[in-house]
Amino acid sequence: MITKIAATVALMAGLSVSTLAMAQDFPDHPITILVPAAAGGPSDTVARLVADALGKELGQQVLVQNQGGAGGSLGSGAVAEAEPDGYTLLLYHIGVATFAALYPALPYVPADFTSVGLITEVPMTIVGRNDLPPADITELLAYLKDNADQVTFGTAGVGAVSHLCGMLLEEAIGTTLTNVPYKGSGPAMTDLIGGRIDLMCDQTTNTTTQIKAGEIKPYAVTTRERIAVLPDLPTLAESGLDGFEVSAWHALWAPAGTPEDIRLKLPAALQVALTDPTLIERFAGLGTAPVPAEMATPAALDERFKSELERLGALIATLPQN
Repeated sequence: MITKIAATVALMAGLSVSTLAMAQDFPDHPITILVPAAAGGPSDTVARLVADALGKELGQQVLVQNQGGAGGSLGSGAVAEAEPDGYTLLLYHIGVATFAALYPALPYVPADFTSVGLITEVPMTIVGRNDLPPADITELLAYLKDNADQVTFGTAGVGAVSHLCGMLLEEAIGTTLTNVPYKGSGPAMTDLIGGRIDLMCDQTTNTTTQIKAGEIKPYAVTTRERIAVLPDLPTLAESGLDGFEVSAWHALWAPAGTPEDIRLKLPAALQVALTDPTLIERFAGLGTAPVPAEMATPAALDERFKSELERLGALIATLPQN
Protein backbone atom coordinates (compact mmCIF):
# COMPACT_ATOMS: atom_id res chain seq x y z
CA MET A 1 0.00 0.00 0.00
CA ILE A 2 2.78 2.42 0.96
CA THR A 3 4.57 1.60 -2.27
CA LYS A 4 1.42 2.32 -4.32
CA ILE A 5 0.84 5.64 -2.55
CA ALA A 6 4.45 6.66 -3.11
CA ALA A 7 4.18 5.75 -6.79
CA THR A 8 0.98 7.79 -7.15
CA VAL A 9 2.52 10.82 -5.45
CA ALA A 10 5.58 10.53 -7.67
CA LEU A 11 3.38 10.31 -10.78
CA MET A 12 1.34 13.37 -9.76
CA ALA A 13 4.52 15.29 -9.03
CA GLY A 14 5.88 14.30 -12.40
CA LEU A 15 2.72 15.48 -14.14
CA SER A 16 2.86 18.82 -12.30
CA VAL A 17 6.47 19.34 -13.29
CA SER A 18 5.65 18.34 -16.88
CA THR A 19 2.69 20.75 -17.04
CA LEU A 20 4.77 23.56 -15.54
CA ALA A 21 7.59 22.96 -18.00
CA MET A 22 5.13 22.93 -20.90
CA ALA A 23 3.67 26.26 -19.77
CA GLN A 24 7.13 27.82 -19.26
CA ASP A 25 8.26 26.71 -22.72
CA PHE A 26 5.03 27.80 -24.42
CA PRO A 27 5.02 28.22 -27.31
CA ASP A 28 7.79 26.02 -28.68
CA HIS A 29 6.09 25.23 -32.02
CA PRO A 30 3.47 26.85 -34.29
CA ILE A 31 -0.01 27.69 -32.97
CA THR A 32 -3.17 27.16 -35.01
CA ILE A 33 -6.11 29.56 -34.93
CA LEU A 34 -9.18 27.75 -36.21
CA VAL A 35 -11.78 29.92 -37.94
CA PRO A 36 -15.12 28.06 -38.19
CA ALA A 37 -15.98 29.66 -41.54
CA ALA A 38 -14.69 29.56 -45.11
CA ALA A 39 -11.57 31.43 -46.16
CA GLY A 40 -12.06 34.97 -47.43
CA GLY A 41 -14.83 35.93 -45.00
CA PRO A 42 -14.73 38.59 -42.25
CA SER A 43 -13.62 36.29 -39.44
CA ASP A 44 -10.90 34.88 -41.67
CA THR A 45 -9.67 38.42 -42.43
CA VAL A 46 -9.55 39.32 -38.74
CA ALA A 47 -7.84 36.04 -37.88
CA ARG A 48 -5.04 36.47 -40.41
CA LEU A 49 -4.25 39.99 -39.21
CA VAL A 50 -4.30 38.86 -35.57
CA ALA A 51 -2.22 35.77 -36.38
CA ASP A 52 0.58 37.87 -37.88
CA ALA A 53 0.69 40.25 -34.92
CA LEU A 54 0.32 37.49 -32.32
CA GLY A 55 3.11 35.49 -33.94
CA LYS A 56 5.49 38.43 -33.60
CA GLU A 57 4.72 38.73 -29.90
CA LEU A 58 4.90 34.99 -29.10
CA GLY A 59 7.95 34.31 -31.25
CA GLN A 60 6.26 31.45 -33.09
CA GLN A 61 4.31 31.18 -36.32
CA VAL A 62 0.55 31.40 -35.86
CA LEU A 63 -1.34 29.57 -38.61
CA VAL A 64 -4.97 30.05 -39.64
CA GLN A 65 -7.11 27.02 -40.48
CA ASN A 66 -10.66 27.24 -41.84
CA GLN A 67 -13.42 24.76 -41.03
CA GLY A 68 -16.85 26.05 -42.04
CA GLY A 69 -20.31 24.60 -41.67
CA ALA A 70 -23.48 24.94 -39.55
CA GLY A 71 -22.97 28.65 -38.99
CA GLY A 72 -19.60 28.05 -37.34
CA SER A 73 -20.64 25.40 -34.83
CA LEU A 74 -18.72 22.56 -36.53
CA GLY A 75 -15.34 24.28 -36.34
CA SER A 76 -16.08 25.54 -32.84
CA GLY A 77 -16.77 21.97 -31.78
CA ALA A 78 -13.39 20.89 -33.15
CA VAL A 79 -11.65 23.40 -30.88
CA ALA A 80 -13.74 22.30 -27.89
CA GLU A 81 -12.41 18.77 -28.44
CA ALA A 82 -8.80 19.82 -29.10
CA GLU A 83 -5.91 19.15 -26.74
CA PRO A 84 -5.97 21.95 -24.11
CA ASP A 85 -2.34 22.93 -24.55
CA GLY A 86 -2.69 26.43 -26.04
CA TYR A 87 -1.74 25.33 -29.56
CA THR A 88 -5.30 25.23 -30.95
CA LEU A 89 -7.38 28.39 -30.54
CA LEU A 90 -10.81 29.49 -31.76
CA LEU A 91 -11.37 32.87 -33.38
CA TYR A 92 -14.96 33.73 -34.21
CA HIS A 93 -17.59 36.35 -33.62
CA ILE A 94 -20.89 36.97 -31.84
CA GLY A 95 -22.31 33.88 -33.57
CA VAL A 96 -20.76 31.71 -30.86
CA ALA A 97 -23.31 33.19 -28.45
CA THR A 98 -26.24 32.22 -30.69
CA PHE A 99 -25.39 28.52 -31.10
CA ALA A 100 -27.02 27.39 -27.85
CA ALA A 101 -30.34 28.97 -28.87
CA LEU A 102 -30.28 27.77 -32.47
CA TYR A 103 -28.74 24.31 -31.94
CA PRO A 104 -30.21 22.65 -28.82
CA ALA A 105 -28.33 19.42 -29.60
CA LEU A 106 -24.82 20.90 -29.77
CA PRO A 107 -22.16 18.36 -28.77
CA TYR A 108 -20.42 21.01 -26.62
CA VAL A 109 -21.34 23.82 -24.23
CA PRO A 110 -19.77 27.24 -23.55
CA ALA A 111 -17.95 25.73 -20.56
CA ASP A 112 -15.88 23.70 -23.03
CA PHE A 113 -13.97 26.90 -23.86
CA THR A 114 -11.81 29.22 -21.82
CA SER A 115 -11.82 32.89 -22.78
CA VAL A 116 -8.70 34.67 -24.02
CA GLY A 117 -10.12 38.09 -24.93
CA LEU A 118 -12.13 40.30 -27.22
CA ILE A 119 -10.45 41.53 -30.42
CA THR A 120 -12.64 43.97 -32.31
CA GLU A 121 -16.24 45.09 -32.84
CA VAL A 122 -17.17 45.28 -36.52
CA PRO A 123 -20.06 47.26 -38.06
CA MET A 124 -22.42 45.49 -40.47
CA THR A 125 -23.64 46.69 -43.87
CA ILE A 126 -26.72 45.92 -45.97
CA VAL A 127 -25.48 45.28 -49.51
CA GLY A 128 -27.01 43.99 -52.73
CA ARG A 129 -26.05 42.78 -56.18
CA ASN A 130 -25.15 45.62 -58.49
CA ASP A 131 -28.23 45.28 -60.69
CA LEU A 132 -30.76 45.06 -57.85
CA PRO A 133 -33.47 47.63 -58.79
CA PRO A 134 -33.68 49.79 -55.61
CA ALA A 135 -31.37 52.81 -55.74
CA ASP A 136 -31.20 53.50 -51.99
CA ILE A 137 -32.20 52.06 -48.62
CA THR A 138 -35.66 53.67 -48.64
CA GLU A 139 -36.46 52.11 -51.99
CA LEU A 140 -34.94 48.81 -50.84
CA LEU A 141 -37.19 48.51 -47.78
CA ALA A 142 -40.27 49.12 -49.92
CA TYR A 143 -38.98 46.65 -52.53
CA LEU A 144 -38.48 43.94 -49.91
CA LYS A 145 -42.03 44.32 -48.64
CA ASP A 146 -43.45 44.08 -52.16
CA ASN A 147 -41.18 41.29 -53.45
CA ALA A 148 -40.28 39.28 -50.35
CA ASP A 149 -41.01 35.91 -51.93
CA GLN A 150 -38.59 36.66 -54.77
CA VAL A 151 -35.65 38.05 -52.76
CA THR A 152 -32.74 35.79 -51.80
CA PHE A 153 -30.72 36.73 -48.73
CA GLY A 154 -27.26 35.16 -48.47
CA THR A 155 -25.81 34.27 -45.06
CA ALA A 156 -22.75 32.53 -43.67
CA GLY A 157 -25.01 29.79 -42.32
CA VAL A 158 -27.73 29.41 -39.73
CA GLY A 159 -26.52 30.98 -36.49
CA ALA A 160 -23.94 33.24 -38.13
CA VAL A 161 -24.15 36.96 -37.43
CA SER A 162 -25.20 37.56 -41.04
CA HIS A 163 -28.17 35.25 -40.43
CA LEU A 164 -29.01 37.05 -37.20
CA CYS A 165 -28.92 40.40 -39.01
CA GLY A 166 -31.22 39.00 -41.69
CA MET A 167 -33.72 37.77 -39.10
CA LEU A 168 -33.72 41.17 -37.40
CA LEU A 169 -34.32 42.89 -40.73
CA GLU A 170 -37.23 40.55 -41.48
CA GLU A 171 -38.74 41.31 -38.10
CA ALA A 172 -38.26 45.06 -38.55
CA ILE A 173 -40.06 45.20 -41.91
CA GLY A 174 -42.58 42.47 -41.14
CA THR A 175 -41.75 40.06 -43.94
CA THR A 176 -39.83 36.85 -44.67
CA LEU A 177 -37.05 36.54 -47.24
CA THR A 178 -35.48 33.41 -48.72
CA ASN A 179 -32.40 32.58 -46.67
CA VAL A 180 -29.55 31.04 -48.70
CA PRO A 181 -26.99 29.62 -46.23
CA TYR A 182 -23.32 29.18 -47.18
CA LYS A 183 -20.31 27.76 -45.34
CA GLY A 184 -19.03 31.28 -44.75
CA SER A 185 -19.35 34.87 -45.90
CA GLY A 186 -16.61 34.46 -48.50
CA PRO A 187 -18.61 32.12 -50.79
CA ALA A 188 -21.76 34.17 -50.20
CA MET A 189 -19.96 37.35 -51.25
CA THR A 190 -18.69 35.62 -54.39
CA ASP A 191 -22.27 34.77 -55.37
CA LEU A 192 -23.48 38.29 -54.53
CA ILE A 193 -20.84 39.80 -56.81
CA GLY A 194 -21.84 37.27 -59.48
CA GLY A 195 -25.50 38.23 -59.16
CA ARG A 196 -26.61 34.76 -58.02
CA ILE A 197 -28.16 36.09 -54.78
CA ASP A 198 -29.82 39.44 -54.15
CA LEU A 199 -28.83 40.67 -50.72
CA MET A 200 -26.50 40.27 -47.74
CA CYS A 201 -25.99 41.81 -44.34
CA ASP A 202 -22.29 41.44 -43.68
CA GLN A 203 -19.39 42.92 -41.77
CA THR A 204 -17.39 45.83 -43.13
CA THR A 205 -14.32 43.57 -43.04
CA ASN A 206 -15.98 41.63 -45.88
CA THR A 207 -17.79 44.42 -47.73
CA THR A 208 -15.72 47.61 -47.67
CA THR A 209 -13.27 46.56 -50.39
CA GLN A 210 -16.05 45.36 -52.69
CA ILE A 211 -18.13 48.50 -52.07
CA LYS A 212 -15.22 50.78 -52.92
CA ALA A 213 -14.43 48.69 -56.00
CA GLY A 214 -18.03 49.07 -57.22
CA GLU A 215 -18.62 45.30 -57.21
CA ILE A 216 -21.72 45.42 -54.99
CA LYS A 217 -24.41 48.00 -54.20
CA PRO A 218 -24.29 49.47 -50.65
CA TYR A 219 -27.53 50.44 -48.93
CA ALA A 220 -26.95 51.10 -45.21
CA VAL A 221 -24.88 50.43 -42.09
CA THR A 222 -26.42 48.73 -39.08
CA THR A 223 -24.66 50.84 -36.45
CA ARG A 224 -26.18 53.74 -34.51
CA GLU A 225 -23.88 56.24 -36.21
CA ARG A 226 -22.38 56.44 -39.69
CA ILE A 227 -18.86 55.02 -39.99
CA ALA A 228 -15.73 56.85 -41.13
CA VAL A 229 -14.67 54.33 -43.77
CA LEU A 230 -18.07 54.60 -45.55
CA PRO A 231 -19.25 58.11 -44.59
CA ASP A 232 -21.91 58.41 -47.31
CA LEU A 233 -23.72 55.25 -46.25
CA PRO A 234 -26.83 56.03 -44.10
CA THR A 235 -27.80 54.14 -40.99
CA LEU A 236 -30.93 52.02 -40.92
CA ALA A 237 -32.23 54.29 -38.16
CA GLU A 238 -32.00 57.22 -40.58
CA SER A 239 -34.11 55.18 -42.98
CA GLY A 240 -36.99 54.66 -40.58
CA LEU A 241 -35.91 51.51 -38.72
CA ASP A 242 -35.33 53.26 -35.42
CA GLY A 243 -33.43 51.15 -32.89
CA PHE A 244 -32.03 48.69 -35.46
CA GLU A 245 -28.44 48.06 -34.42
CA VAL A 246 -26.20 45.04 -35.05
CA SER A 247 -22.43 44.69 -34.87
CA ALA A 248 -20.13 41.67 -34.78
CA TRP A 249 -17.56 41.42 -32.02
CA HIS A 250 -14.73 38.95 -32.59
CA ALA A 251 -12.89 37.11 -29.84
CA LEU A 252 -10.32 34.44 -29.09
CA TRP A 253 -10.91 31.27 -27.06
CA ALA A 254 -8.86 28.22 -26.01
CA PRO A 255 -10.17 24.77 -25.03
CA ALA A 256 -11.24 24.39 -21.41
CA GLY A 257 -8.55 22.88 -19.23
CA THR A 258 -5.70 24.89 -20.77
CA PRO A 259 -2.98 25.29 -18.07
CA GLU A 260 -3.21 28.52 -16.10
CA ASP A 261 0.25 29.81 -17.07
CA ILE A 262 -0.64 29.46 -20.75
CA ARG A 263 -4.03 31.06 -20.15
CA LEU A 264 -2.19 34.04 -18.69
CA LYS A 265 0.34 34.24 -21.53
CA LEU A 266 -2.25 34.31 -24.30
CA PRO A 267 -4.24 37.38 -23.17
CA ALA A 268 -1.00 39.27 -22.43
CA ALA A 269 0.26 38.49 -25.94
CA LEU A 270 -3.11 39.41 -27.49
CA GLN A 271 -3.12 42.80 -25.78
CA VAL A 272 0.30 43.61 -27.26
CA ALA A 273 -0.67 42.21 -30.67
CA LEU A 274 -3.64 44.57 -30.83
CA THR A 275 -1.28 47.54 -30.63
CA ASP A 276 0.59 46.44 -33.77
CA PRO A 277 0.63 49.43 -36.19
CA THR A 278 0.02 47.25 -39.26
CA LEU A 279 -2.97 45.57 -37.64
CA ILE A 280 -4.43 48.93 -36.56
CA GLU A 281 -3.99 50.37 -40.06
CA ARG A 282 -5.55 47.36 -41.76
CA PHE A 283 -8.45 47.27 -39.31
CA ALA A 284 -9.12 50.98 -39.95
CA GLY A 285 -9.25 50.37 -43.69
CA LEU A 286 -11.93 47.75 -43.05
CA GLY A 287 -14.08 50.01 -40.90
CA THR A 288 -13.09 48.70 -37.47
CA ALA A 289 -10.47 49.01 -34.71
CA PRO A 290 -8.95 46.75 -32.05
CA VAL A 291 -10.56 46.87 -28.62
CA PRO A 292 -8.65 48.61 -25.78
CA ALA A 293 -6.37 46.45 -23.63
CA GLU A 294 -8.87 46.16 -20.78
CA MET A 295 -11.32 44.47 -23.17
CA ALA A 296 -8.77 41.96 -24.51
CA THR A 297 -9.05 39.93 -21.31
CA PRO A 298 -10.79 36.72 -20.24
CA ALA A 299 -12.99 38.60 -17.74
CA ALA A 300 -14.22 41.10 -20.35
CA LEU A 301 -14.99 38.33 -22.85
CA ASP A 302 -16.80 36.26 -20.21
CA GLU A 303 -19.00 39.24 -19.34
CA ARG A 304 -19.77 40.07 -22.99
CA PHE A 305 -20.51 36.43 -23.82
CA LYS A 306 -22.91 36.03 -20.89
CA SER A 307 -24.83 39.21 -21.71
CA GLU A 308 -25.05 38.36 -25.42
CA LEU A 309 -26.14 34.79 -24.73
CA GLU A 310 -29.03 36.10 -22.63
CA ARG A 311 -29.98 38.89 -25.05
CA LEU A 312 -29.69 36.93 -28.28
CA GLY A 313 -31.14 33.74 -26.89
CA ALA A 314 -34.31 35.56 -25.86
CA LEU A 315 -34.44 37.43 -29.17
CA ILE A 316 -33.90 34.38 -31.39
CA ALA A 317 -36.65 32.51 -29.57
CA THR A 318 -39.13 35.13 -30.79
CA LEU A 319 -37.99 35.26 -34.41
CA PRO A 320 -39.12 33.11 -37.36
CA GLN A 321 -36.52 30.44 -38.21
CA ASN A 322 -35.87 30.00 -41.94
